[in-house]
Amino acid sequence: MIVPSQPPDLASKLPAARALWFTEQGRCAILDEHLPALTGGDLLVRTLYSGISRGTEATVFQGLVPHSEYERMRAPFMAGSFPFPVKYGYCAVGEVLDGEAELVGARVFCLHPHQDYFVVPKTAVTVLPEGLAPERAVLAANMETALNVVWDAEIRPGDRVAVFGAGVVGALTAHLAAGVPGTEMLLVDPDLERASLANGLGLSFVAPNGLDGEFDVLINASGASAALSLAIDHAGLEGRIVEASWYGERQATLSLGGAFHSRRLSIKSSQVGHVSTSQQPRWPLSRRLSKALDLLADSRLDALISGETAFSDLQDIYPRILHATSTLCHRVRYE
Repeated sequence: MIVPSQPPDLASKLPAARALWFTEQGRCAILDEHLPALTGGDLLVRTLYSGISRGTEATVFQGLVPHSEYERMRAPFMAGSFPFPVKYGYCAVGEVLDGEAELVGARVFCLHPHQDYFVVPKTAVTVLPEGLAPERAVLAANMETALNVVWDAEIRPGDRVAVFGAGVVGALTAHLAAGVPGTEMLLVDPDLERASLANGLGLSFVAPNGLDGEFDVLINASGASAALSLAIDHAGLEGRIVEASWYGERQATLSLGGAFHSRRLSIKSSQVGHVSTSQQPRWPLSRRLSKALDLLADSRLDALISGETAFSDLQDIYPRILHATSTLCHRVRYE
């Protein structure tokens, strides 16, 4: 249930906020924070929902961010430093309580950690499209990632496409790819329970041992190097293979024998921090996030929310959320 907003004059006097911090490897706590005074162009936002991006947050929570990636892995408005203590997250939806008059009362998305109230520049928020439920808008960052993956994969009408990994990013990537006219789209995952998710999104599903034939485009969003090897095995001549997983400090073993060279295959990485050179001049982050929110209009995407927890309970249940293989996007509710 959404609690009615406090009047702006009261909201601006809030002395503290509460945020989830990763205090040490595998441990977290909700800690009080002082909110800075608003200056020109700042907004005070009351969080309605945030989303747990399980793959990346698990890597940070377990202290598996490589030292070489400390700077590149910093999220907007992250506090602390890697490995610990650190405040991390990037899927927040809230309501503007104070600041720019034309934005007060607006529902917005922000790349912000799990925190009940926060102050950010107005340029850091994206207003939700009319009619988009804030409950679903927590998927915006994942949708932006999926959009970038599709760009990197250069999917064309008529392509035969396989996406490995029916997690949030994999399912969203498959959802977008299936919308390209004439594509034959397969979502591949060893968890047969994900077949119902695929069916709900109108996607064809197959277990890895049931994959057959050659594909024009193969995308690995599973976080498993075995899936990348399988993608190589099923790539057609000069097929496009995109690695969208991030392994942190985990090692990936890959066989480049067999037909890898004779089929003239290549593997391209996709990472949302940078977009392809063909898109970069016209697609700043603000435009990408706006488009990601537009792409969330389909109510079938609610199936990617696998659970919900009150923010006040988050420090106790957070490790279990990350550990559960059934977790897709777990939504956090603020009261």
